[in-house]
Amino acid sequence: MATTKLSSGNRLPAISLPLVGGGKVTLGQPQKKGHWQLVFVYRGQHCPICKKYLKKLESLKNKFLATGAEVVAVSGDSEGKAVAMMEAAALALPVAYGLSIEQMHDLGLYISHPRSPEETDKPFPEPGMFAVNAEGKVQLIDISNTPFNRSDLDELLETVEWIQENNYPIRGTYE
Repeated sequence: MATTKLSSGNRLPAISLPLVGGGKVTLGQPQKKGHWQLVFVYRGQHCPICKKYLKKLESLKNKFLATGAEVVAVSGDSEGKAVAMMEAAALALPVAYGLSIEQMHDLGLYISHPRSPEETDKPFPEPGMFAVNAEGKVQLIDISNTPFNRSDLDELLETVEWIQENNYPIRGTYE
């Protein structure tokens, strides 16, 4: 199965996933009308870099919300592993789980095999970030093929604020 490259300015695939603690989230569809949705795909509970990154995201969550940007963290983990990550990283932000390999492909993510059974038990997504603007269009895309390259969260917060304040257009739309 080939990975599909997402186009900026389009909509995210409408993927509905369960949330830790109950309920569901649909990627690309903020809970509140007129809000942005920032989707952070993380590798899984096995990833110490993800834990550190999600802790930082949690510390900035209210600042993102103040800009009208909802955040959600997403992985291919089982519910149990997602709960373990929430507890380990002391997260209160929404965490969705159960992203399938097909859905990872639909989002254009890189997918890796575990290096060993001790790491994890199935293929998992490499990091990705999708910022969906208030019109429901993908404004920013950042995907990586390694655990090390990710959106700098402080810079991303400033970027979202600047785009909103300056009505900056979606870039990378030439086809």
